[in-house]
Amino acid sequence: MLAIETATRVLSVALLQGRRVVAELSAEGPRVHSERLLPAIDRVLGEAECRLEDVDALAVSAGPGSFTGLRIGMATIKGLAFGEARAVVPVSTLAALRLAAAAAPGPVASLLDARRGELYAGAWQGPGPEAPPLWPESVLAPAAIAERLPEGSTLVVGEDAAAGAEAVLEARPGAFARVGAPEVGARAPWIGSLALDALAAGQTVAADALLPRYLRRAEAEVKRTGEPLEPAPGGLP
Repeated sequence: MLAIETATRVLSVALLQGRRVVAELSAEGPRVHSERLLPAIDRVLGEAECRLEDVDALAVSAGPGSFTGLRIGMATIKGLAFGEARAVVPVSTLAALRLAAAAAPGPVASLLDARRGELYAGAWQGPGPEAPPLWPESVLAPAAIAERLPEGSTLVVGEDAAAGAEAVLEARPGAFARVGAPEVGARAPWIGSLALDALAAGQTVAADALLPRYLRRAEAEVKRTGEPLEPAPGGLP
């Protein structure tokens, strides 16, 4: 399985054979995912001495996250899948982020900056893929997140975890949120790991039906149409 992550500031590509990571490349820097993604895929395949023809399935971080980054990842996966009988699996970016907290003893919340003073937020009763969600992935103000956090110690993860947790604690000083260290973006192996579970459950999509999960409309679209910032349609099963 070839897995890619372009929804966060980290560009990440990995090749997995079952649960084993055969090769991985992750890099953080200025958002030039459009220039670096295909060379990164070539490098990962080369390090694994694998051809694209040998790849059986494709996994992609489907959002929420950077609108531009998501479009780059989706377009690349569609191009790689075009005309080929490869399974395509979209994976929630927030769900993948929580795998950074594999040793957490309790609830985990994944946060990404959604701008306008809001956060993309998802929370689960634990870090494992089987842990049930505490609320549906949403765009929320810090005060709304504070209201939803359970009593106890919730580990907050994500590349915007520190700023997000600080804003949450300002809204509710007793929220008991603690920040995972270091702050991280999603990594392709986490995308691949969750995609394997989805693949086993038959949760694949046709490449031409692959859609980013923005959770809300892009600001440019709002300005163009005058429509409110309501949730946008998503592409996850």
